[in-house]
Amino acid sequence: MATFTSFEGRINSIEDFYTSSKAESGCTKLISVVNREGAIFNFVVTTETYFINHVTVQVGDIVVAFYDTSLPAPMIYPPQFRAVVIGIVSDSYSIAVDFFNKRLTNRTRTLQLNIGPETIVMLTNDQLFSGSPGNHNLAVLYDITTRSIPAQTTPLQVIVLCYNPTK
Repeated sequence: MATFTSFEGRINSIEDFYTSSKAESGCTKLISVVNREGAIFNFVVTTETYFINHVTVQVGDIVVAFYDTSLPAPMIYPPQFRAVVIGIVSDSYSIAVDFFNKRLTNRTRTLQLNIGPETIVMLTNDQLFSGSPGNHNLAVLYDITTRSIPAQTTPLQVIVLCYNPTK
């Protein structure tokens, strides 16, 4: 089961990344991100990586990248992970990526979703999701939360990640 962790920082570089000598040029990128403390993480970005609001990122953007810590990673410096979701940091919304159970509570029980009539629930290909978002990995954009435990929010947008870590 996927376990998502995030890393926030400024994009330092974007380069082509080759997974083998036969890999197509330009289909995979390596994005280097530096946080406020100077820590560097490299993220492998494939065609499977979901970009919140389908933005095109560039050097200098402040982003949050979510990656699956249950997958193996090379023991190198700087650390390198395959990005599952990347979003540009914004003052107008927060981003959460996690598994949400049937009650729409995330794995750490820190956030519970209340799907409202204005909430857009969609797939990564922008098609509306017709099922229940519960018991799925979700990328959630939200603004206001309650001060309860877990915090509750009516999200602006929910993206159902039909995420397969073995792919």
